[in-house]
Amino acid sequence: MIPVVIVGAGPTGLTAARLLAGRGVECLVLDRWESVYPQPRAVHLDDEVYRILARMGLGERFAATSRPCYGLRLVDSGMRVLAEFRRGALDGRHGYPEANMFDQPDLEHLLRSDLPSAVTLRGNVEVTGIDQYAGSVRVEFTDRVTGASSTVRARYLLGCDGANSLVRASIGATMRDLGFAQRWLVVDIATDAELGQWDGVHQVCDRNRAATYMRIGDRRYRWEFRLASDETAQDYGDIVQLHPLIEPWTRQVPIEELELVRTAEYTFRAQTADRWRDRRVFLLGDAAHLTPPFIGQGMGAGLRDAANLAWKLAGVIDQTLPESALDTYQTEREPHARALIRLAKLIGHAMTEGGTMANRVRRALAPCLHLIPGIKDRILSSQTPALHSSSLVLRTRLRRGLVGKLCPNAVLTDGRRFDDVVAGQFAIVTSTTPSPTQRATAERHAAVLIQAHPGDDLYDWLHHERALVAVVRPDWTVLYAGRDLTKACVAMPIQPTSTQTDKLLSGRSSAATPTGVE
Repeated sequence: MIPVVIVGAGPTGLTAARLLAGRGVECLVLDRWESVYPQPRAVHLDDEVYRILARMGLGERFAATSRPCYGLRLVDSGMRVLAEFRRGALDGRHGYPEANMFDQPDLEHLLRSDLPSAVTLRGNVEVTGIDQYAGSVRVEFTDRVTGASSTVRARYLLGCDGANSLVRASIGATMRDLGFAQRWLVVDIATDAELGQWDGVHQVCDRNRAATYMRIGDRRYRWEFRLASDETAQDYGDIVQLHPLIEPWTRQVPIEELELVRTAEYTFRAQTADRWRDRRVFLLGDAAHLTPPFIGQGMGAGLRDAANLAWKLAGVIDQTLPESALDTYQTEREPHARALIRLAKLIGHAMTEGGTMANRVRRALAPCLHLIPGIKDRILSSQTPALHSSSLVLRTRLRRGLVGKLCPNAVLTDGRRFDDVVAGQFAIVTSTTPSPTQRATAERHAAVLIQAHPGDDLYDWLHHERALVAVVRPDWTVLYAGRDLTKACVAMPIQPTSTQTDKLLSGRSSAATPTGVE
């Protein structure tokens, strides 16, 4: 019996497989396509999601195929700049650019390359049946080339099979509509010519023809235009038909130098599944939630699902976590995904809805946004909401500041990052001096202990919220924060190991990495 079967080899499914394999869990990934779907789709991810890619060892290769985005410009229908928000330093609190443009097929090729030996990827198969038993899930699938049928049993099944999820249907879950539906034309253009445009996202705030423009590569560009009720993508099937729409950005380039890569019509929706788990079956990514694209968090939400679930599932499989840890998945992820969906809806309505009066209001108010204290940081911030309370997010009325949020990937005094030292383990970060007993407790729980000192970024992070200690989960979420190191040790949810783990980092945060930390 295979520990985990994953249905769907898109970014969410492959991320889940790689993260599980990194913890020694064997996975079988089933996908209906033989190779990467070649058409462009998602084009943006933030520094938190970039951090997940880096955790899988893909950070440098992603950097070579992506392009940092330098901010947001709001324009009216005549392309007059209403407001502009430029990003400063490229690297954010997670150690990577806060906004990154990329081509999804490039990312999927990257995720498929050099797969760990614990991952088996089988394409050109159609999953036809899913049945659950007391201790397993039975998966039936058919080879799309030969027609041969096969069956496999797994301890757990992850449904990463998109908006039309068969896995979701198999557990009787349904999508709940959150009140948003807009039809948009998505256009991808390639050209060797320089368009001469500002290198950030352009948002056209216009009720009649809302639009978005962004550069996603050295020679790739993306436009999105809201369609009128009587329009379809077929009305813009060639570059001549498209030219009136993209001409405000391409007027300096001869039309024959513009290569139309793709046009497609999408209905942007806001939906979440009513349940994300049925016993041994879990939903991730678009199978669990759909969001409008206005804040660029659609694909990233799926990778966050994978990062949240993978370490818990691995812990249950190797019996270092109780089975109840899996109950926290939807408890934590659904409110987080819903909050980002609400924000995307708000931004979408603000930029695209209303009539002539709304356009006048936008033209009047947008140029004044920079006068509002903190508005630039709020608009450009990649920081997402804290996770809700669960048995793995111990929030209290007195200690809410850090708990549920992500520990920064701080630079330590020797130049290494937090993630390089912790390497996917639990961590205890403290600004107090641990006693021998506390050090031994951390070691028994296979936790990395980092003692921060004045001047360290982690020291400032703790003391900004008046905490002396924080327990950080493998997905960088703060499980517990307070002023008592002994309580922090007790809060560790993993079962104490019976052998020496050598996962302890004592002394200053610049100390040598302990044996066993990768």
